[in-house]
Order: sequence, then structure tokens, then C-alpha cells
Amino acid sequence: MKRKLWLTILCIVTALLQTAWPSFLQIASIRPNLVVILTASFALMCGSRTGLLMGFGTGLLLDIFSGGTPGFYALIYAWIGFLMGYAYRIFYDDDIKTPLLLIAGSDLIYGIYQYIGTFLLRGRIHVFFYLRRIIIPEVIYTVILGVFVYQLNFLINKKTTRKYF
Repeated sequence: MKRKLWLTILCIVTALLQTAWPSFLQIASIRPNLVVILTASFALMCGSRTGLLMGFGTGLLLDIFSGGTPGFYALIYAWIGFLMGYAYRIFYDDDIKTPLLLIAGSDLIYGIYQYIGTFLLRGRIHVFFYLRRIIIPEVIYTVILGVFVYQLNFLINKKTTRKYF
């Protein structure tokens, strides 16, 4: 019960921070994707089911808070959580490279999905411009912040998980 409460609080806080991210932390109007960090890290630590539920829940909160198309964010974050959960079996506690690689891959998938859903369907086909100016800088910023946020998520997961011997 304690674990579910912590995960719910993390989803709510992350969705609030993602929608109301302070403008002074933006770099050239690029913001890190905290939801990708949360979803990918808990999918890696706990498996596909937890990643799917956290991604869907946080994505649904983003849909509600942003007032956009219902289910747009919930769908992509649920998929990210589900797919990144497959790396659960190859995860080692002391290795930071795997989580950062998965966070980068997840943010790249999110950026491509965002491009297709918001720009390509409107006839804006400047994919390399969007890739160079938005997707790649966001991936880099998310990975840099992911180093620190992942460590915090790892500690929270470690403290809330019961180990039976």
C-alpha cells in the first residue's frame, strides 16, 4: 500500500512539474521530459506492468492538465512504459548506462510520435528541422537531468520495495 501511494504521488507531481515547468529552467525553449524519465526508470526497475500503469496514469494526467486531445499522451507514455519494461531482466543496480540509454531511446520515440501527431498530420514535413531543433536537444537535456532524477527514483523504489528472503 505504501508503494502504491508513493508511485501515485510521483505520477501526480511529475505531471504537475511537466505542465508547469518553470520557464527559467528552459534552455532555448527546450524542456526536459520528466514523464519519460519517470516512466522509463520505473519500467526498468519494476517491469512492463508497472511501467505501463505509470506511463498511462501520468500521460492521462498530462492530457487532463494540458487540455489537449484526450489519450494522446496516455497512449505514448503507456507504450513507452510497456516497451521499456522488457529491459527489466537485464537491469543491474549499479549500472547507470542502461537507464540513460533507455531514457534517451524513450524520449526519441516520444519526439517522433509528437512530430507525427502534431506536425506531420498538418502538412508540415520539415522533419530534419524538427529533429535538429527540438527532438535532439530535448533528448540531450532529458538525459542530463535523467542522471539525477533516475538516482532519486531508484532510491524511492529501493525504500518502498519489500524484500523477502
